[in-house]
Amino acid sequence: MTEPLDVATLQRRLAEFAAARDWQPYHTPKNLVAALSVEASELVEIFQWLTPEESARVMDDPDTAHRVTDEIADVLAYLLQLCEVLGVDPLAALDAKIDRNERRFPAP
Repeated sequence: MTEPLDVATLQRRLAEFAAARDWQPYHTPKNLVAALSVEASELVEIFQWLTPEESARVMDDPDTAHRVTDEIADVLAYLLQLCEVLGVDPLAALDAKIDRNERRFPAP
């Protein structure tokens, strides 16, 4: 039976993956932020020259959909690893940010 998907489980799997390859010395905040930026840029590259209409249909093409999904996974992986290294709870951080945005940008 597989474990249910949640942030803590995914962070543990990522940490185990890195540890098995002795990658922890390279997973500094600076390196993880750089890797996150690179992966986000690779996601941007897929959409770069698409029209708004084409971008809305990007998941219709199986090859492109696979690329998009892989890049999203890479971005999330590095973001979760960064949170782990810095001791940031990503769900709590997002929840607090939404609260701040609701106060900054009240609905009409």
